[in-house]
Amino acid sequence: MAVRRFAYWVLVFGLAVAASSPASAKDPVYTGTFSDLAVSGYDPVAYFTQGGPVEGSSAFQYEWNGATWRFVSAENRDRFADDPEAFAPRYGGYCAWAVSQGYTASSVPEAWRIVDGKLYLNYSLSVKKRWEADIPGNIAKADANWPDVLR
Repeated sequence: MAVRRFAYWVLVFGLAVAASSPASAKDPVYTGTFSDLAVSGYDPVAYFTQGGPVEGSSAFQYEWNGATWRFVSAENRDRFADDPEAFAPRYGGYCAWAVSQGYTASSVPEAWRIVDGKLYLNYSLSVKKRWEADIPGNIAKADANWPDVLR
């Protein structure tokens, strides 16, 4: 009897959770499945100031757009807080190539490129090469697909 009651409440709870949000909606910022860290905890400002990915610190965090962003310093955190759109990766940090193809995929901090003052991330270094074969075309396609790919 207790097992049936437990199973009933597990089912009720599961249905309530499923009904509370759209099944296919994705978060506006890619954070992975079991994390709330944007850019895998790397400092987005460092791409611009240090020329590449630098792991941020939990001592310098900022909450924005549903994610936790980490930074190497209070200065970088404050620069981001003043203008997040200037430093946050395009397409919420999802893979730029995938968004150009009409879907989302994860990204890694090492597969990056700054184009016209905007940060783009990709799924892997090999996917980044594919994306770089036609950067203007892929950006145009991704811009047309964003944010509809989150649905």
